[in-house]
Amino acid sequence: MTRKQRRLALIASGLVVVGLAVGLASFALRDNIVFFYSPSELAAKPAAAAGARLRVGGLVKQASLQREGGQTVRFVVTDMKNDVPVTYTGLLPDLFREGQGVVAEGALRPDGLFHADSVLAKHDERYMPREVADALKKQGVWQEGGATPGGAAAAEK
Repeated sequence: MTRKQRRLALIASGLVVVGLAVGLASFALRDNIVFFYSPSELAAKPAAAAGARLRVGGLVKQASLQREGGQTVRFVVTDMKNDVPVTYTGLLPDLFREGQGVVAEGALRPDGLFHADSVLAKHDERYMPREVADALKKQGVWQEGGATPGGAAAAEK
């Protein structure tokens, strides 16, 4: 074997090892990848999202919060165009309330009910999870500069 052939074999084997490592890492992380959807995006493709692990974000719809004994709650996440009913069992964040931004992580059932296993709420007056703010901006609902998201749109309804 010439020197050039040995060098080429070494480079090729290095690329195979790197490719194998990337493939194994992707395989190991495939269950941990969670996609974010707004209620309008879920309405556009509900069959594709049914059963898959995902995050849904928007605002907690006014007058939608219902407590069902114990720690189970039902509420509706909205982007002012479409709604997603959510059920969650557990302790809600202290700042969770109607009209505030929320991200729920879990799975969408075939009947359209989203079963969340974690719920995140904004932690001060200026913070909204980036995905939620981007989705609301895209829909024309979000207002910059400290205005309450959905404040004007919610008042019109």
